[in-house]
Amino acid sequence: MDRVIVRVEGGPLPTYATEGSVGADLYARVGADLTIPPGGWRLIPTGVKIQIPKGYEGQIRPRSGLALKHGITILNSPGTIDSDYRGEIKIILFNFGKEDFLIHNGDRIGQLVISRVVKARFVPAKVDDTDRGGNGFGSSGG
Repeated sequence: MDRVIVRVEGGPLPTYATEGSVGADLYARVGADLTIPPGGWRLIPTGVKIQIPKGYEGQIRPRSGLALKHGITILNSPGTIDSDYRGEIKIILFNFGKEDFLIHNGDRIGQLVISRVVKARFVPAKVDDTDRGGNGFGSSGG
């Protein structure tokens, strides 16, 4: 699979910054600048609609530069886009920083990763025991 059908309303297509990039940048499509206060979040439109083939999904991931420089991340990261979704991609940005964060039209606000998926067939049965058992967070030595 090397093709995903994309419709963009008034902005650029998702773009890979480098040949080795896994995530394609998505851009804000806002009529006026938006402010996200510290501790706040906003739903940011991208103007992008995509048609992902069956057997694949889209993942919306944060941009590392926004996280490092401004404390901005995606609230439901990674966001999932199912292959049968046809609406506009919108990104929920959250401000963990200490200052207001301003979003301008055309700012890069997230990354789109297209991945192959496997659908499981769930079968009711007894779950085998392991040495770890039901021990949870941090129990494997981490």
